[in-house]
Amino acid sequence: MKDSSGVVIIFNPDVPSQLKEIETWFSMFISSQGLQDNQCLLMAHHKPGSDVKDGRLPLASHLSKLPLIHSNLEEEPEDVRRAFCRYLGTVVNTMSESREREEMSIIT
Repeated sequence: MKDSSGVVIIFNPDVPSQLKEIETWFSMFISSQGLQDNQCLLMAHHKPGSDVKDGRLPLASHLSKLPLIHSNLEEEPEDVRRAFCRYLGTVVNTMSESREREEMSIIT
């Protein structure tokens, strides 16, 4: 958890208790580490035959600011892969920018 650069929280939107548990994970891994919204990814994983569609989920207001993707590996595995790769690219860019700021602060 210490010095983490990004957090992915995967949950089952069919289980209402998991929507509440996300808030706990947010407190432990995201807000306590001071991560930016773009360093986080919520992934609502839909199992085959799931009743929940790719609509809006009843998330707390601070969670609704985080990037959210709906995943279904049976139907859209490439979409999930592309979304995750975009997320990783964002995290890597954020790490590079942070490293550059750190280096500049040492130089000046």
